[in-house]
Amino acid sequence: CQRETGSAFALNAMIESDVVVVTSGLPEILETPSASGNGQRIRRCSTCRVALWSTYSGEAIAFVRVGTLVEPGACPPDIHIFASTKLPWVVLGDGAPVMPEYYRRSAHWPEASIRRREAALAKGR
Repeated sequence: CQRETGSAFALNAMIESDVVVVTSGLPEILETPSASGNGQRIRRCSTCRVALWSTYSGEAIAFVRVGTLVEPGACPPDIHIFASTKLPWVVLGDGAPVMPEYYRRSAHWPEASIRRREAALAKGR
C-alpha cells in the first residue's frame, strides 16, 4: 500500500461491488501487480486519476478507498493488516486488532459479514 498510494498506509472498506456508486464519469481500470501475486484491478477517476477502489481475484468485492467517500469518517478501521511493514512513527492504539500480515476472516468477522461476502461471491460467479 505504501508504494501504491505514496502514503504510509491505505484505508479500505470491503463492500459488494454492485453497490458501489460513482457520482461522476466512468472510472478507468488499471491492472497492477499485488503482494499476493494475483494482481489487482484499480478503478481510478478518469479526471483526476485518484484510486477509488480495487478488486482482487474477481469482481464481486470492492476494496473502496475510504478517503474518497462522501463521509469517510463513517468508516473507522476495524482491523489493521500488514502491520509488519508499518512505518515506525505510525501508532496503532485505537483498539482495533493488529495483524502482522493478512488475517483469517473467520477469526475476526461477524457471521453476518461472512454470509454477506459469500452471497456476493456466489452472485459474481
